[in-house]
Amino acid sequence: MNKLPRINILGIPVNPLTMAEAVKYLTGCIEAKVNTNVVTANAEIIMLGHKDPQYRRVLENASCILPDGAGTVWGGRQLGFKVPERVAGFDLFLEMMKTAGEKGFKVYFFGSAPGIAEAAKEKCLKMFSGLSVVGCRNGFFKEEDNAGIVSDINASNADILFVALGAPKQELWLNRYSKDLKPFVRIGIGGSFDVLAGKMQRAPKWMQEASLEWLFRLYKQPSRLGRMMVLPEFVIEILKAKYSGETIDKAL
Repeated sequence: MNKLPRINILGIPVNPLTMAEAVKYLTGCIEAKVNTNVVTANAEIIMLGHKDPQYRRVLENASCILPDGAGTVWGGRQLGFKVPERVAGFDLFLEMMKTAGEKGFKVYFFGSAPGIAEAAKEKCLKMFSGLSVVGCRNGFFKEEDNAGIVSDINASNADILFVALGAPKQELWLNRYSKDLKPFVRIGIGGSFDVLAGKMQRAPKWMQEASLEWLFRLYKQPSRLGRMMVLPEFVIEILKAKYSGETIDKAL
């Protein structure tokens, strides 16, 4: 596999790929049978890794960290890096489902509330010709369930594992069981099953293009206000790094 380009955003290594490049890379990983953990990193994930050494190590262990979120793209560009576009987790999920149908890759859905993964599966089977979803498992489980979950995923012979547990839980889980899991590509996709199943509404296209998806989420889920406070903090940290030159010069 070719080495991916990599930039440093507040100490977190990010791979500034386009959507097409990301899909091509992940397709190549499956075809070459290379185990690949993927993080779709928004500003919240970047800040958590910036503050928490344990989570930062988890991110550093990932094979690929994609710029999900307008904040990540803006932050990279402010620091002088070329970040061609946002690679949103939900959009990557759909693109990989399309590719799975075309290439005959088998997929497994893990996460969300009971019944949501199954609803997302039914929607995907209608959307993508040739798709094979070989297993579903909800995200409600106890510590003692983990071994059985890994065993069920492996027994399905899936090529791609989509994990919708939300950050940071999904990244921590994938890192913990990285050596045990057999699917070649494992991607944390947050609330993507909920969106596809119709349980969560995504921002209108114009708001996505105007980098206002965060505002739509806040409107729909006011309880997210506390989490959203990380955004101004992210902006401040990026500007501090920009004008000090510290983050730009630090080698990864």
